[in-house]
Amino acid sequence: MARAYTKIGDVFSVKLDSDNKKYFQLIAYDLTMLNSDVIRAFKPEFPLNANPKLSDIVTSEVDFYAHCFTKFGLKMNLWDKVGSSKDIGCLDGILFRDTNDCGHKVGEKRIEISDKWYVWRINDEKFTRVGKLEGENRNAEIGVVVNPYDIVNRIKTGKYNFFYPGFE
Repeated sequence: MARAYTKIGDVFSVKLDSDNKKYFQLIAYDLTMLNSDVIRAFKPEFPLNANPKLSDIVTSEVDFYAHCFTKFGLKMNLWDKVGSSKDIGCLDGILFRDTNDCGHKVGEKRIEISDKWYVWRINDEKFTRVGKLEGENRNAEIGVVVNPYDIVNRIKTGKYNFFYPGFE
């Protein structure tokens, strides 16, 4: 198998079903989160045989942002690279959240609702502990590095397949 190379600006398509697809784009590397890729997934759905202009894709409405490793999804044939665009949008407003309340020991109950959150922006070394999520922090994306299968699931369904504490 050939090596998979990805770079900032690359645009990928994900097959939703036998008739439709969606797109996402690699927009940054986040050194504060395992130097993982940061992607932005787009809302519009396209027929499988459509070939929209990259400029139309990358200026469409963003559905979500996530951390992942795009080259793994390529190697696993979960998405295809369709091109690259220098338009990666504005990175300043992207906010991520995480909590240490994930997971649990055997025999213990998992924490369903956390009030021990922290937030950060891409490459922001200052993770800001905020406790309870309020205001704009409630819009922060889950910031853990997500495996390619869960990225595809979120693109298809709007939700991740894994458990993660809520905030309300």
